[in-house]
Amino acid sequence: MRHVLSVASECAPLIKTGGLADVVGALPAALALQGWQLRTLLPGYPAVMKKLGKKAKEIRAEADLMGGPARLLASKAAGLDLLVLDAPHLYDREGTIYLGPDGKDWPDNPERFAALSWVAAKIAVEGVDGWRPEVLHLHDWQAGLVPVYLRDMDAARSVGTLLTVHNIAFHGVAPASGLKELRLPQWGFHPDGFEYYGKINALKAGLVYADKLSTVSPTYARELMRPEFGMGLDGVLRTREADLVGILNGIDETIWDPQTDPQISNYASPKRKRPNRKALLAEFGLTDTGGPLAVVISRLTHQKGLDVLLEALPAFIAHGGQLILLGSGDAELESAWMLAAEAMPEVAVRIGYDEALSHRLIAGGDAVIVPSRFEPCGLTQLFGLRYGTIPVVSLTGGLADTVIPANDAGLTAGVATGLQFHPVEAEALSGALTRLCGLYADKSAWSRMQRRAMRHPVGWAASAPRYAALYESLAPA
Repeated sequence: MRHVLSVASECAPLIKTGGLADVVGALPAALALQGWQLRTLLPGYPAVMKKLGKKAKEIRAEADLMGGPARLLASKAAGLDLLVLDAPHLYDREGTIYLGPDGKDWPDNPERFAALSWVAAKIAVEGVDGWRPEVLHLHDWQAGLVPVYLRDMDAARSVGTLLTVHNIAFHGVAPASGLKELRLPQWGFHPDGFEYYGKINALKAGLVYADKLSTVSPTYARELMRPEFGMGLDGVLRTREADLVGILNGIDETIWDPQTDPQISNYASPKRKRPNRKALLAEFGLTDTGGPLAVVISRLTHQKGLDVLLEALPAFIAHGGQLILLGSGDAELESAWMLAAEAMPEVAVRIGYDEALSHRLIAGGDAVIVPSRFEPCGLTQLFGLRYGTIPVVSLTGGLADTVIPANDAGLTAGVATGLQFHPVEAEALSGALTRLCGLYADKSAWSRMQRRAMRHPVGWAASAPRYAALYESLAPA
């Protein structure tokens, strides 16, 4: 087996805030089939440490890592081969992994993830217990400083580096005064390096200095080089266009399997979906209107376009639709959705996140709505396809790459698996939801589309070989 160290801030099922964790958790099994052993380096958050239990083995210690002592632990959990950075002064705290109890970023986030990056670079240079990676697979800004540390250790040629951008909206910016504390070299602090408007930018560091770059869908790779999507880094990405590739995410088909899912009444065909739909309506106290039951599972942020869905909601309800939303995020959006549920008996809202409930929603819903303004890949629409829950998505990023639209051409050719709309405005979304209601009313056509959706490939069979080929190109000769 060839060796890769995957460096990430979260990994399902150990710790998760979004799709990044799902991907990081699924890659080791997918790449093992391609002959690559992935070990995953994670911060030692309380939830991670609890799941390690007493099996963890200390393999390295640092007396002072960004302000306190730290240990590197090796263990196996949830089928994953783990290296965990146990640094209580950085990770042992209440709140979420990125935000404090006040809902704001931890002020020491730059140090927390610089420490993770520093340790990753040291592992690449020195190895651990006779194991040494040939490639470092770095995920988002939290691992973006690794290539800089490698260069400063004069070790950049000893290991290949791949940075995957899961969401370019988050940069990991720190003040220039933190150079010394973050162990960063002065030689990289300039506009062609990791300097960004007078500050340190961890994501830019990775984009500039990693050997290869990838993102999580082909369309998003193209979008990132345009100002409206590049979040200020489109110019950097245009200079690295030859080194950038879009590889579509997959989902773990053993976890998301309608035939074996322990959270639901299992089914293998659209017809057997009905008990889950009935149970979902009862769980949320909704009366069946005879129209499509749509579900939303999302962070409530500007990116996700859920303010636009609120505007389009009355027209959908007027056409017989119903909707259940599960999510949390922006306080104003949370309040707006709660008010919508109070005003409309056809709408139910649950603020928060519940993994088991997300399975029940996907299993019981007729459609899943993903109206994102931008979406690197998106996994929710893939869950929907797998369960015959028809996606209604905006025409962007991975949503464009994974859903075949039910327009005249798609329906005539018998290939449609969902609906797309553009632009991300209430009128366009209302039109898509009206078409959804019309399609739903034609039961035979609807059933055919559900069956096509359930046959659509959503796993890692196509993408894992592409990652393996990238690793091969990066591994030192």
